[in-house]
Amino acid sequence: MKMTSQEAFVETLRVNGVKMAFGIVGSAFMPGLDIFQRAGIRFVDVAHEQGAAHMADGYTRANGEIAVCIAQNGPGITNFVTAVAAAYWNHTPMIIVTPETGAKTQGLGGFQETRQLPYFEEITCHQETLAHPVRMVESLTRCFQRARQHSAPVQFNLPRDYFCQVIDVEVPDPIMPGRQPGDVDTVAAAAAMLKDAKRPFIVAGAGVVLSDAVDECRQLAECLGAPVANSYLHNDSFPASHPLAVGPLGYQGWESAMVLVREADVILALGTRLNPFSTLPQHGIEYWTGQAKIIQVDSNPDMLGLAKPIDVAICGDARAVAQQLVEALDGHRAGEAAEERRHRIATAKSAWLQKLAGWDHEEDDAGSTWNARAQADAPERLAPRQALRAIQDGLPADAMVSTDIGNICAMANSYLPFEQPRSFLAPGMFGNCGYAFPAIMGAKLARPDRPAVALVGDGAFGISLNELPTCDRMDIPVTVVVFRNEQWGAEKKNDILWFDERFVGTELGDPFSYARVAEAFGLKGVRVGNMADLTAAMREACAAQNDGTTTLVEVMVNKELGAPFRRDAMQDQACLLPRYEALTVSR
Repeated sequence: MKMTSQEAFVETLRVNGVKMAFGIVGSAFMPGLDIFQRAGIRFVDVAHEQGAAHMADGYTRANGEIAVCIAQNGPGITNFVTAVAAAYWNHTPMIIVTPETGAKTQGLGGFQETRQLPYFEEITCHQETLAHPVRMVESLTRCFQRARQHSAPVQFNLPRDYFCQVIDVEVPDPIMPGRQPGDVDTVAAAAAMLKDAKRPFIVAGAGVVLSDAVDECRQLAECLGAPVANSYLHNDSFPASHPLAVGPLGYQGWESAMVLVREADVILALGTRLNPFSTLPQHGIEYWTGQAKIIQVDSNPDMLGLAKPIDVAICGDARAVAQQLVEALDGHRAGEAAEERRHRIATAKSAWLQKLAGWDHEEDDAGSTWNARAQADAPERLAPRQALRAIQDGLPADAMVSTDIGNICAMANSYLPFEQPRSFLAPGMFGNCGYAFPAIMGAKLARPDRPAVALVGDGAFGISLNELPTCDRMDIPVTVVVFRNEQWGAEKKNDILWFDERFVGTELGDPFSYARVAEAFGLKGVRVGNMADLTAAMREACAAQNDGTTTLVEVMVNKELGAPFRRDAMQDQACLLPRYEALTVSR
């Protein structure tokens, strides 16, 4: 049939299941925007385009449906970059629509003109520029196909003057990629290795969540009698209450996971790339010994063997390969060995959870009395771990939680066990501030039936607080927990350990209250300073979401700091100052 190119654009979105588009209105895409509502697509207008892309990321991660973000050409599009990079490293399939300067005037240095493809070249799996209006459906359909195939963001770049042209259109049904199984012989070799293992171990990664493979992972673990750890910041990849679950690995993970993976002789890395940061030593435990044989399963062949030496590489969907492995194991049961492992798991988990329950204050690093001083200077404030325990006690069982980057939010990794997938959102390996709040807003739009909570430090919240009025304007009720310690904690820890407590740029010291800021935007603000009040505030705030209320819970915490976030990157800094001082003296 004949229709305008903007109608073809919107109809292609609709046919591909798009229900939400996030962005800020701009003249470059208003012809399409004008018919979004008639196509059943809700446009969520935000305060900043970075927030829009984080919301699209959170939306897709929460329900698996592809979302779209779109903005004005030039500065609106460049504001997407940080959030798209985070989505790329979180393997989130989403469409980044980037209207650009009209085809007739490109290259003349016109208003809001920039080359929009290079910005996204390394953080998308595919880029497509519309060559002509008649190819609108073809090009955009291919973008959806690539996003689904590679589970990553795709950029659709279109000259703004390619709207409003009458074209012949046939919109095809979406091409849905099947679940790619692994090579049969390789799967058989992996199954034999697992069957012969004396101490098998499974690391369940993001691929388990993305492929809806939690149940298949459970079947495989029970068949082998193998402990299962969550990969870093994917605490929802295996139910925490399962007898074989041992908790998350990585920064601020569970000791139970670390001591047991250290003992393993065969490790099945299911849907995880095993990146170096996710296997750094923690709690004084060098748990990634390199002695175990490793079977890695990943849908992206480029990830196989990239971060760690491996013994068996299986390119395939985590769910499909887990099913293949269960079939190849053919009813295998580990018998008495499995019972012994279950006892070992229960003992290790009990010891860790008891330690966590009684862990109120941080242990000082050698030569530093900072945390002791922090406790003495603010006895009326909560220690970070006390705050996290109180939050844990107040969270509903079905809550979705997002965390930002930073010292206290990183500690939260120890306190966030989940029973169902698509419950935990974090900025992942890109590690940008300002992620948690807009991401949980997107998740709430995807799953309005579930409580949605963002954990944010007061430094990171300064980057995303501009979305507070969006909660009210767009009716997105969430709970935002802001840890108020007036400092950039992770960086301050580096100053303490390596720069003799010379604090440069780490102090916030803002005299205002974030709770009152929330109230100024017409939301509910609560300030708390003890565990009982915090637990009660969490329960009340989550319940209030049912009435459409967004609550900001401002938690007054002291300046205690946890283990350094980047010990691996900072370990050589101690030699720098003496060299600089010697150079200064010589001058």
